[in-house]
Amino acid sequence: MLQKYRHKNNIEAGCDEAGRGCLAGPVTAAAVILPKRFSHPLLNDSKKMTEANRFLLREIIQEKALAYFVTHVTHTEIDQINILNASIRAMQLSLDQLNIPFDFILVDGNRFKLYRDIPYECVIKGDEKFMSIAAASVLAKTYRDDFMEKIHEEFPMYGWRENKGYPTKKHRQAIEKYGPSPYHRMTFNLLGDRQLELF
Repeated sequence: MLQKYRHKNNIEAGCDEAGRGCLAGPVTAAAVILPKRFSHPLLNDSKKMTEANRFLLREIIQEKALAYFVTHVTHTEIDQINILNASIRAMQLSLDQLNIPFDFILVDGNRFKLYRDIPYECVIKGDEKFMSIAAASVLAKTYRDDFMEKIHEEFPMYGWRENKGYPTKKHRQAIEKYGPSPYHRMTFNLLGDRQLELF
């Protein structure tokens, strides 16, 4: 069962990202501050929810949250600063845009960087443990999926509507056949163990 907060007397912002392991598109992160009494039976790690429930929860979270923001960091910047730094940057940019003060940050995963001297805690599988992180995971996942749906219209051959940029067999076969798109992360191993001669 998800916990409502880590510290009862803090205003806590939960952070999570989506798309870290993808071959194309941005890494997307959300920061969310929920009311202390917020609860919803469907809320969970976004990866364990159906797509319909994720989008249903997105509307509820956006309506009920005290503050939230979602940020994309592009594939180009990922190539420049690496995926870990890009993920942290996306979370911190989202924190920048929260319109109420907060004094504690809950972060999914095991890596973060000090943000404005505000105490933080990294939580492994935090989206399965804390509501604010789970809510952030829902926002990050759904907004990134929307982005991938949009660019799918430009480059339908890669199947981004289905794979969302993750390294599926069909996605890698399309990269081998058509070459990389302008949205692919060129510092990633796009073909796995195979060599791409046109690189």
